[in-house]
Amino acid sequence: MAFVMATVIIAGFSLNLAMGRSTFAAPLAVHVHAGIFMGWLALYLAQHVTAVSRNWPLHRSLGKLAYFWIPGMIAAGCTVMILVARRNGGPFFFAMNEFLISNIATLLCFGGLAYWALWQQRYTGWHRRLMLVAMAVLTGPGLGRLLPMPLMIPNAWTITIALTFVFPLIGMFNDWRRDGRIHPAYLWGTGIYASVFILSMLLAYSPIGYAITDLVVAGTPGADRPMEAFLPPGFEM
Repeated sequence: MAFVMATVIIAGFSLNLAMGRSTFAAPLAVHVHAGIFMGWLALYLAQHVTAVSRNWPLHRSLGKLAYFWIPGMIAAGCTVMILVARRNGGPFFFAMNEFLISNIATLLCFGGLAYWALWQQRYTGWHRRLMLVAMAVLTGPGLGRLLPMPLMIPNAWTITIALTFVFPLIGMFNDWRRDGRIHPAYLWGTGIYASVFILSMLLAYSPIGYAITDLVVAGTPGADRPMEAFLPPGFEM
């Protein structure tokens, strides 16, 4: 599952680059974020390999890096989200308040679940399942770059997030097929993720959410686009 999620993420960003939707001519903060993100992905895959090979000393040593990497992921991710919102209001196929508020909330959810997984290292069943749910959160950007997002307006954000739940659901199915029950780590992790997403959407579409979004983009080019998702004039797939 680790390599499948990694493939989805890498494929999404690679496709965007190949089609000219992304460019290396981006602000420094974007490059820093990309480096930190890909570094985390490499660390997650390395941990998967060390666990499968039962190289527990190396697994524990590499795991210590995660305590420092997670805050970097959150800081870099939030910085880029705010930067993009202020530059152009975010992707046109997402409502701006969704992109800013729900995006940041789910990133914080990733951080919380990942730390919980680290604190449960002694209990491997909890540890690996919670980390899988945390990683599923991060597949959203990859999935969003693989899907025909403009065709999903006005539900592009919700559909993308919903698809990230496929990975923990596959894990649950594997548990049920093998053990006849679903490990509680999946139920707790997925339940927390779903709750955070629902609450983030309620906040995004509340007066407070609109006010926060307006405050962030005030006086910037991002304020010139509509709050809701839209198709730019003359846009073609």
